[in-house]
Amino acid sequence: MESNPLVYFIGAGPGALDLMTVRAQRIIQEADLILYADSLVHPGIAELARPGVRVEGTAGMALPEIVGRMVEAARAGRTVARVHSGDPSLYGAIREQMVALAAEGIEYAVVPGVSSVFGAAAALAVELTLPEVSQTLILSRIDGRTPVPEGQRLRELASHRATLALYLSVGMIERVVVECEEGGYPPETPVAVVYRATWPDQRIVRGTLSGIAAAVRAEGIDRQALILVGEALRLVGQGEGEAVSRLYDPGFEHGYRGTRG
Repeated sequence: MESNPLVYFIGAGPGALDLMTVRAQRIIQEADLILYADSLVHPGIAELARPGVRVEGTAGMALPEIVGRMVEAARAGRTVARVHSGDPSLYGAIREQMVALAAEGIEYAVVPGVSSVFGAAAALAVELTLPEVSQTLILSRIDGRTPVPEGQRLRELASHRATLALYLSVGMIERVVVECEEGGYPPETPVAVVYRATWPDQRIVRGTLSGIAAAVRAEGIDRQALILVGEALRLVGQGEGEAVSRLYDPGFEHGYRGTRG
């Protein structure tokens, strides 16, 4: 964290206000200007602001306007809370804002938040890293208007058959299915699509690769949803001979529990 930041990039979490961190709430409550991504962040954050503090949505603003507001406030010695959805380090487009602030000599800091992948996992009541099933979680997206670097395309990532979480991809669910299957996931691989995880209108669509696209289209979901793919998504009790973690095995010694004599 910077020594004396005047601008904070804050992760507001996946949606529910009580999933925002204590630090995030404190900074918002103390801020002199709040700029938030109103297309994705719960509008209730305005209720956290002190009386008289400007709270502005940025969905209709371009980058220069957003940066201009932050620079103007910071130069006047006011603290700015720049609020993003989820965790700002994941698809938050914060680097371009930080570059612009740095060019103006404005110090900033980042406050982490709960990403939608963890909000979705909680909604599904799943463990994303199951022993002997998947010990790897891949966070990615399918290439669209934003290109994906060579070697990071979905087909290549799917070859690992790890637990896969895809952001910004539900509008291209048919392509997701094709590339996952071509990469190595069998058609019967469990899939879950979580729309607006932790929001009051949250919806969950479960299925397999072979049928998930039709199910998602039937629900009319084409944005603001996370796609999860992998064997770890099987419902409790549906896995055959499920392995268990060694962490709680009485014969497994670790730093906080010695062997039993």
